[in-house]
Amino acid sequence: MNLRHRVERSLLTAVLALPEPVQRRLGGRPVHLDGQTLAADTQLMLRLQRLARKAGVETMPIPRARLAAVDHTRLAGGDQAIGSVRDLRVAGLGARLYVPTGAATPGPLLVFFHGGGFFFGDLETHDAGCRSLAERSGVRVLAVDYRLAPEHPFPAAYDDAQAAYRWVLDHTDELGTEPGRVAVGGDSAGGNLAAGVAIEAARDGLPLAFQLLIYPVTDHAHPTLSARLFAQGFYLTQEFIDLAASSYVGDADPLDPRVSPAYAELPAGLAPALVVTAGFDPLRDEGEAYARRLEQAGATVELRRFPDQIHGFFNIAGAGRSAPAANAVVAERLRAALLP
Repeated sequence: MNLRHRVERSLLTAVLALPEPVQRRLGGRPVHLDGQTLAADTQLMLRLQRLARKAGVETMPIPRARLAAVDHTRLAGGDQAIGSVRDLRVAGLGARLYVPTGAATPGPLLVFFHGGGFFFGDLETHDAGCRSLAERSGVRVLAVDYRLAPEHPFPAAYDDAQAAYRWVLDHTDELGTEPGRVAVGGDSAGGNLAAGVAIEAARDGLPLAFQLLIYPVTDHAHPTLSARLFAQGFYLTQEFIDLAASSYVGDADPLDPRVSPAYAELPAGLAPALVVTAGFDPLRDEGEAYARRLEQAGATVELRRFPDQIHGFFNIAGAGRSAPAANAVVAERLRAALLP
């Protein structure tokens, strides 16, 4: 991280640590929409982004967007403590294993797929979030770096996720876990991939202890109320969603259940799930609809909406109060599910 980035991160951290009444004055009139109020620190962060004229990644050429995404997440990620970190290869893919302080061996393991609209995101964009999740939950996290569109459109990411999960089941000893204690998770596009892994695991009789779906992409075919309400001004824009779909889905059928888990024939034996949504997220309603589908299929489901948050709060691990607090709740629920 260069000097400019260090200064920007220090300033952002300081501003988002101000008392909430001060943040309200700096951020403008509170945003109330759909019966929800946007968190003061999140609203201020969005305003600072506009004032700094930081362009959204959807407005950039994709190679530049990928670099910008790393910078953006480092600003808000902070320095997150973790017991140990190790890079490795999983099914021929880059991966990073986060082992929390004091973790027992063997212990549970979460295979995690990052978000980024299927066209950006990597081990670096989600490093802080994965560190925080692992250390707070006490659960090992294995982040997997799947192939990205448009160079590798559907079904490349889907196939990589399936291959990675099966590789993990065959290498549990070296990862410090056991087949019956492996879970899968991801945020946004990664939540889509995690949902696909969970469906195939149940269909094929593979062990899967849990699924953690953080504001997952589940329906590429039909817009929802939240997609219309929050299409602009809340980080994830309709332009981004359109670019992600054109880059990854392309000419594929958006109703293909590997593209949109909302249209899958859900098998019996699905792993228990925690589905996390954000109130000011275009993907909110499709994620919550998928939680209901899982429940109807017989899965044990906990749906947790953070009504004051935006899409992307998983990566805001080191700035402000509201997003880190939401992430702490997610980590606690993961811990309760896998370390009873």
